[in-house]
Amino acid sequence: MTLRAWLRERTPPPPPRLAARIEETLGARCEQDDAEATDLCVSAAGELLHELLARPSAGRESALDLLTVDALVTYAFEAASREPASLAVRATNAMSGLASAARE
Repeated sequence: MTLRAWLRERTPPPPPRLAARIEETLGARCEQDDAEATDLCVSAAGELLHELLARPSAGRESALDLLTVDALVTYAFEAASREPASLAVRATNAMSGLASAARE
């Protein structure tokens, strides 16, 4: 199953604008296997977070992107929960990756 198909099966579904922004942020990653959902979603969230932090200001116009980062991380950990034994390692890696966006 593709990541796109997996995301579209999530319930409850996100609002249409958020769903569209999630898929836009994921880009070509949407066509990859959902077995890689955790890494793909964290990677996309990190890239968008880096873009957000590089903006000169983060006003209301950034709200959708902030929600998108949050949703991508949430989906990443929903996917990671399929393999509970690796959850701690994945969480540590995700935190490190997302924190690096703030350091740059």
